[in-house]
Amino acid sequence: MLEAGMLEATYASAVSARRMRSIQGAAVLIIAIGLACWAAEVRPLTLISKIGNFTSYIDRMFQLESGARVWTDPAEWFWGLWKWLGLLRDTLLMAYVGTLAGAFIGFLFCFAASSNLMKSKWVCQGFKRLLEFNRTVPELVFALLFVYAFGLGPVPGVIAIAIHTIGAMGKLFAEVVENIDMKPVEGIAASGGTWVQQIRFAVLPQVQTNFISYTLLRFEVNVRAAAVIGFVGAGGIGDELLTSIRRFYYSDVSAIIVMLILTVMVIDYCTEKLRHRLLGGEVHA
Repeated sequence: MLEAGMLEATYASAVSARRMRSIQGAAVLIIAIGLACWAAEVRPLTLISKIGNFTSYIDRMFQLESGARVWTDPAEWFWGLWKWLGLLRDTLLMAYVGTLAGAFIGFLFCFAASSNLMKSKWVCQGFKRLLEFNRTVPELVFALLFVYAFGLGPVPGVIAIAIHTIGAMGKLFAEVVENIDMKPVEGIAASGGTWVQQIRFAVLPQVQTNFISYTLLRFEVNVRAAAVIGFVGAGGIGDELLTSIRRFYYSDVSAIIVMLILTVMVIDYCTEKLRHRLLGGEVHA
């Protein structure tokens, strides 16, 4: 009985200590959230009082100039369909070229940024910092800089997307490479293979499917990014969307947004099927 009482007391003490730590952690979290809200000037009462402006804008987006709902007259709603499709094509091409260029350069950089392949610590850290810079600066900032340098059009958008993609894909690719099985690499190195041969015959067979999968995922992200950077004059459908917002062409805003959503859905479906096919093929192989 004495031992049972001691065990019960020990258990109760442990539960009490854990509960106290949970309470302390919750208190710290609440204080941190409160300080963050104070620093960010979050005003819940203002949000509540102004939320009607947001909902009324959304409602207005689905009304034609006549006051009728947009779905009652699709021809009027999508009056600029062919024009918008041309701009949407430009946005997709920007995303495609930017993704292709960025993924290719990120592919070249990732091996130098992988600590298990690059023996020089300075070179490895240098490439890691370069990739960090590329993905830390938002595409919108790069687009603003390149619009100033090269003028309006899709070229600044492509360069901005490519630079950001280099950083994002280079980081993902390097993490994949750092988790490979090093025995094939060591085997080729022991037989006199060069560093490039080690990558070609020992590394790529292990990572190529993941590389393709990540690139397809990044293309989806870049389609959205290409639409946004159009806001700063980098071409594509984003420029037209911003113009419609500024001129209060409510139904045009909703039509363009619907087109973007459908486009992303189609891309997501197609790339998902392709990724599953690649991964399935790797499993069966």
